[in-house]
Amino acid sequence: MSVEATTETYEELVAQGCVLADFWGPQCAPCLKLMPAVEQLEAGSGGALRLVKVNAADNRRLCLSQRVLGLPTFILYRNGEEVSRLTGKPTAAEIEAAVQRLVEGGA
Repeated sequence: MSVEATTETYEELVAQGCVLADFWGPQCAPCLKLMPAVEQLEAGSGGALRLVKVNAADNRRLCLSQRVLGLPTFILYRNGEEVSRLTGKPTAAEIEAAVQRLVEGGA
């Protein structure tokens, strides 16, 4: 089950395991379109992936600190270290491939 992050909770939420941080906005059509597919990635991971969602409209300082300049942005972490980032308008297949690499130990 995905977790909503704030500026105060973000670092703790991405600190352990494989994490997909989804920076989205309520007015971002591509974000909303991808949301069901992204949530399914977590559900189908058998616990190997944690989905952390960040509402950019409510967490502008966090977006700035993470260098998120456009939506949607997906940041993939392994044990607190950023291993890759997808920005612009990635497809669900591109996100799935990046998550698979993350979970399997690649970048």
